[in-house]
Amino acid sequence: MQHAVRDTQSALGQSNGGIAGDQHAALDDHAIATWQIVREKLRAEFGATAYRYWLEPVALIAVEAGVARLGAPTRAMRDWVTQHYLDRIQKFWHAENADVHFVEINIVSGVQANASGASTTPVGKSGNHAGNHAGASAGRAKSGRAAAPAETLSVPESRNEPMTTGRTAIASMSDDGISAALDPRYTFDNFVLGKPNEFAYAAARRLAEAESVPFNPLFLYGGVGLGKTHLMHAIAWHIRRTQPHRTVIYLSAEKFMYRFIRALRDKNTVDFKDQFRSVDVLMVDDVQFISGKDSTQEEFFHTFNALVDQGRQIIVSADKSPSDLEDIEERLRSRLGSGLVADIHATTYELRLGILEAKAERQGVELPQRVMEFLAHKITANVRELEGALNRVIAHSQLVGREIGLEMVQDVLHDVLRASERRVSIEEIQKRVAEHFNIKVSDMHSARRARAVARPRQVAMYLSKQLTTHSLPEIGRKFGGRDHTTVMHAVRKIEELHGTDPSLSEDIDLLRRMLES
Repeated sequence: MQHAVRDTQSALGQSNGGIAGDQHAALDDHAIATWQIVREKLRAEFGATAYRYWLEPVALIAVEAGVARLGAPTRAMRDWVTQHYLDRIQKFWHAENADVHFVEINIVSGVQANASGASTTPVGKSGNHAGNHAGASAGRAKSGRAAAPAETLSVPESRNEPMTTGRTAIASMSDDGISAALDPRYTFDNFVLGKPNEFAYAAARRLAEAESVPFNPLFLYGGVGLGKTHLMHAIAWHIRRTQPHRTVIYLSAEKFMYRFIRALRDKNTVDFKDQFRSVDVLMVDDVQFISGKDSTQEEFFHTFNALVDQGRQIIVSADKSPSDLEDIEERLRSRLGSGLVADIHATTYELRLGILEAKAERQGVELPQRVMEFLAHKITANVRELEGALNRVIAHSQLVGREIGLEMVQDVLHDVLRASERRVSIEEIQKRVAEHFNIKVSDMHSARRARAVARPRQVAMYLSKQLTTHSLPEIGRKFGGRDHTTVMHAVRKIEELHGTDPSLSEDIDLLRRMLES
């Protein structure tokens, strides 16, 4: 079950390229009623304000051949609805009408929705606003249907389904639900290049454009939110567009492990091996997740060898270099480092400023230069947090109608800015706690359960939750690949002891002051 996002030239109603006749020819009472139900569900889930600003203006254009076409009057609205609401639209629509296999959102200049949500603008009078991916063939269609441009993006409903380019490729590239969804924003064109990431970008681009295997594997590593996943998605997009005959699978190491466990449980490992060892390009994100998972590592090692022996491409990402990965078998670590290892360094001020400028331009928003410089100086952790801060500022401005300025940014982002000022890394916390309790840093990642080691480890987990913005699973991975429930237990335990054990409470307060100073 998939839905599509298309950046067309509003070719829906152009001669030889639009829906023939009045758009209502493709809208029956059932289609309009379904869209009304979907709209009401969206209003109930996201609230009246968000619905009024972002969802109410989106109009139903047509429903035909298993495709529901929606129209948004501006690029900014189309992009925002796509990013924040399209998954829910797809789910709600499918619940009402299982015959609809796609939901498309197009930019249709001047489109308006009537009370039922249907377009009041004849499709043939749509404006001619080219999108990011509009090709020269966007206006050419056959059989009275809008042509899909060469770079149409098909966004899957489920993360178990792959993304494809063009409707005809969907069946052949479904990969039996193995591949995770690709983000349509993560392309080479949207990647902001700078000194910290230029080598990784060049390697990714070279691999994506090569028809043979230039180096195997490509191992990308760097901190959280620096662009590893963006580059992997960009490689997948490029290969799927330029070499659609090649089978590309992208998934996280966590999903690889879960699929392997399910195959063991179902006694179906033969099919599992056949699926993963017959692809042309295998991309595994966050491979550090399988640290300490011996059975999964062994299966991944054999899959790795089988693909390399067949001349198939492997691309892997992690938060550390192969040599620094902990609890990974030596033979697998050696294999991971046998190709090209490309690191992505922490962002510089210039790169962060360039990213802000590019993302603001892409969203059609003019930001004062002083605001962008302020954000680039203050939010230094990673690109993901920088983008999130920018989205908050833009959304606040558009929803509340407040002009973007330094004072407004400081008000809206007060929590983010405060966190940035006192940010420390998990590694630094582990080091400080280990020194304070006179244990080794390696004990933080070990399986030892002696009280002299377990209690400091819990303190370090607690401080990591309090002083960093990392999620519980991320913290768990930094402590020897532990589960997020282990981190939750540690946090609760230390919170209890903080109020009942004066000695431990004093230790924690001292460590917090040292880390925040």
